[in-house]
Amino acid sequence: MTPDVAAVKAVVFDTFGTVVDWRTSLIRELTAFGHGRRFNADWAALADQWRGLYRPAMDEVRSGRRPWANLDVLHRESMLTLLPRHGIAGLSDQDIEWLVTIWHRLDPWPDSVSGLRRIKSRYIIAPLSNGSVALLVNMAKRAGLPWDAILGAEVARAYKPSPEAYLRTVALLGLLPHQVMLVAAHNDDLAAAASHGLRTGFVARPTEYGPGQARDLTATGPWDIVAGSIEEVADALGCPQSGP
Repeated sequence: MTPDVAAVKAVVFDTFGTVVDWRTSLIRELTAFGHGRRFNADWAALADQWRGLYRPAMDEVRSGRRPWANLDVLHRESMLTLLPRHGIAGLSDQDIEWLVTIWHRLDPWPDSVSGLRRIKSRYIIAPLSNGSVALLVNMAKRAGLPWDAILGAEVARAYKPSPEAYLRTVALLGLLPHQVMLVAAHNDDLAAAASHGLRTGFVARPTEYGPGQARDLTATGPWDIVAGSIEEVADALGCPQSGP
């Protein structure tokens, strides 16, 4: 463990892409939905476009052009925009709710649960995610993510990379910024966290956006930890190996 992270008491995690494999999960669930209702669509394209509307939707809130709305609301609006483009119509409210809550049912990367358990043995762990509280709780229950608390955008009432998303999370833990490490697969998220004094850990997820991924393949900043998995983050933090 380096001196820079010796004071860390809590490790918080970006969730979409870092802890869970959103793209594979979305494609699987959308494909099953379409097959069951005999819709034909390019489900991978729909998944990518849905994710593509993620940042613009949050920008409307961050800019103050619209009042606070949590990510479930934004995901619903984005899906309603995309469905007609893919020739999908006539869905019930129940169908729409099922689609929106796919984000509550994302699968973790293979190293996530075991790595989180190891880090939890020495540190407070929590998501620092743009997801809603309900989304993060449901995801954790289904995937076995062993969080100590649910933190992030909805609790802070601010989407990353707004300063409040990081600083209110730190304050809610009763800590100082240098006592909290953000682990993320996204260099821009880490840059924002570092600018507010948090420690940083990069985890490479080179297939997050599919086989043609062109960004976040490697660390591009002077992060405190650079790893290929959450297990490797646990190693770098000196956390003991999990039991059998």
